[in-house]
Amino acid sequence: MKVVLFCGGLGLRLREHSENTPKPLAMLGDRPIIWHLMSYYAHYGHKDFILCLGYRGADFKDYFLNYNETVSNDFVLRAGGREVELMGQDISDWTIRFVDTGLHSNVGMRLKAVQQYLEGEEAFLANYSDGLSDLPLDGYVQTALDRGNIATFISVRPTAAFHFVDTEEDGTVNSIRSITDSSMRINGGFFVFRQKIFDYLREGEELVVEPFARLAAEKQLVAHRYDGFWQCMDTFKDKLALDELVERGEEPWRVR
Repeated sequence: MKVVLFCGGLGLRLREHSENTPKPLAMLGDRPIIWHLMSYYAHYGHKDFILCLGYRGADFKDYFLNYNETVSNDFVLRAGGREVELMGQDISDWTIRFVDTGLHSNVGMRLKAVQQYLEGEEAFLANYSDGLSDLPLDGYVQTALDRGNIATFISVRPTAAFHFVDTEEDGTVNSIRSITDSSMRINGGFFVFRQKIFDYLREGEELVVEPFARLAAEKQLVAHRYDGFWQCMDTFKDKLALDELVERGEEPWRVR
């Protein structure tokens, strides 16, 4: 199945990490987070990618056009460096389509912009480019397809360190509790869409607002509960948490 990745946003909340690096290209170990995500999909056989570009789109093109396989693969060097024999490869069987979907486009507009490249696909996958998970993708996708709904996404527990506060009218606090201890769940991405998603998406609309509301009204939207590992890189603090996992050699998203 084709995989659409939304990677054109400005990533303003990660600017304290780097003013000039698009969030999906922020490094985790030797590779950027988008590479980790694409490797995850490729592990399950989904190697046909559509990158929805916007902010600093040329950076994504440059990264893959100048991709260095020796960074994450063993190799043999001969003839004083003139000959390199790779002992493994990462992306040799990937197909990556780079599509400029606009600097200020929202996610819905970016999806609409690549509709022509999804014609003939009964179903396809889509995702944000700043989150990782150990979700068993094959079983999840099959479950979504078997149910027959138009759109499915995973719902996860929030990881942000915020607190819900319940108060009286005068501000007296009745209770305060961590958002992670609540029953509330958030959209974790990892979308499975049928082609009919485009019938619900109108020009300029944000994907999870108007289109999802229409789908929900017709019982065509499913939130798949997942309580395994999931972490987005929304802020610099989130990046530090992922960096710490890499440094400890604990990378739950690395399926082998």
